Amino acid sequence: MEFPTSLAARVRELARTRPDHPAYFVEDRVLDWAGYDAAADRLARILLALGLSPGERVAVWLPDGPAFHVAFQATERAGLVCLGLGARCGERELAHLLGLAGASTFLSAAVMGGEDASLVVEALRRSDVDIRHHLIIEGDAFVDESIRIDGREADLAAVDALEGRGLPPESDCLFNTTSGTTGLPKIVLHDQLRWFHFHRFATEVGHLRPEDVFLSALPAPFGFGLWTSHFTPTLLGAPTVVLRKFDAVAAIDAMRRHEVTILAAVSTQFILMLESGGFDDTDSLALRSLFTGGEAVPEMRARAFEERTGAYVLQFYGSNETGAVSATRPEDPPHKRLTTAGKPIPEMQLRLFDGEGKDVTESGAGQPAVKGPVVSRGYHGAPEATAELIRPDGWVMLGDLVELDEEGYLRVVGRTDDIIIRGGKNLSAAAIEECVSRHPAVALSAAIGIPDAVFGERAAAYVELRPDTSLDLEELKRFLGENHVARELWPETLVVFDALPHNVGGKVAKSALRDDALSRFGEHLDDDSVARAHAASRRSDGE
Repeated sequence: MEFPTSLAARVRELARTRPDHPAYFVEDRVLDWAGYDAAADRLARILLALGLSPGERVAVWLPDGPAFHVAFQATERAGLVCLGLGARCGERELAHLLGLAGASTFLSAAVMGGEDASLVVEALRRSDVDIRHHLIIEGDAFVDESIRIDGREADLAAVDALEGRGLPPESDCLFNTTSGTTGLPKIVLHDQLRWFHFHRFATEVGHLRPEDVFLSALPAPFGFGLWTSHFTPTLLGAPTVVLRKFDAVAAIDAMRRHEVTILAAVSTQFILMLESGGFDDTDSLALRSLFTGGEAVPEMRARAFEERTGAYVLQFYGSNETGAVSATRPEDPPHKRLTTAGKPIPEMQLRLFDGEGKDVTESGAGQPAVKGPVVSRGYHGAPEATAELIRPDGWVMLGDLVELDEEGYLRVVGRTDDIIIRGGKNLSAAAIEECVSRHPAVALSAAIGIPDAVFGERAAAYVELRPDTSLDLEELKRFLGENHVARELWPETLVVFDALPHNVGGKVAKSALRDDALSRFGEHLDDDSVARAHAASRRSDGE
């Protein structure tokens, strides 16, 4: 597969050859390739009019929608690096990330998270955060919508100012912030070339083609959302449906209206879509594949999705730091496709290490590490974290425990920080969640370890129930026993929420559940147990 010189070059080509074809759909609005190209050029010229030097960082804080893609394109064309900020970033996270990145240009919507962004910037400036320029984008950044700089209408640089400013594909183009809650987020270094290789993997694995229509339910600034809404659709020349905010019913309606063939959603999102009842009539669906992952994919729910929609459930296994490691394919046997993360991608060399950092030479679980064309170069401004991520011999680590079966399929056993250790026995939170989810009353489940003075930890299940149902711990245990689930996978505590909390990536926010557990059960714990619980909550980065 031949790559373009840059993603901007590809957008310009599409604006020339397919100007009226849609690039993005959002609600009732359409941004075609010509409009996308013009909007990106305009914003790039506005950035250059500020006198920014090549390689400077621009912080982009925008809600989901076309505006982020326009802004990312604009920074690339202007030879600048985009610092992608999650829409739910708080003032503390913003101050940390802007300082860490050295970003003194801040681009946002007028209102973020219900707050006036100008007031947020004023507060950041009072806290000695160096913000020299604050650009406010109105609407979706279409070319006829206003862009203001600290209250005045933005100026444009000369048309020829963009000549020679674009970023080469091998240079850093994106400071990709982690989406978890490890105290403060980190910045992963991304270049376009690794995303071009990822696109090549995705096209081959999923049999993707220019005629496809994508719907990405993921936030664009993060890895899963980037390849499914920014890179792969553009490289294919295919349109993408984006959502301002994830809503299961609205997502299904958009799939029907735009005849979506490729859906991208984390497990929590596609389960909510199943629970919504929106798939009761599947005759009008054009869906061919669902790409999911980023967390353990429940077999029962994945199977139900395939049965209800007629689409394949596919997944990449990997991380923001490593890119894709393995993948499932439509041609895989259904059992393997629905219970594993597929076979390792040949170009991504894979090793498994035990707890002592030695190779796992016999069957069993280990911590994976990879080398290959889509791995990142580590974290910006965090040498200690990078040293933990990348071994001295160049192998890039993932934070999971996985195993390979006799046919070479990879299965995620759990996260290294998502193992419940009860009385010296390691219990997989993912395995407990899978078993609890089988109960007919359970819509969503999450398992965490509650510190215990005697056993170290005990398993707690947090669940969201289906409408008009109820569940208590004794009924759950009775169900698990009748279904021959091993007793070690029975939770010892059950907490029912009206709705489980989600993090910015759309997954269940286990750090919030651990905080809830501390408030519910902390008075019965000793000081050491409470300290362990706080440490576990801070580690919850890969949710």
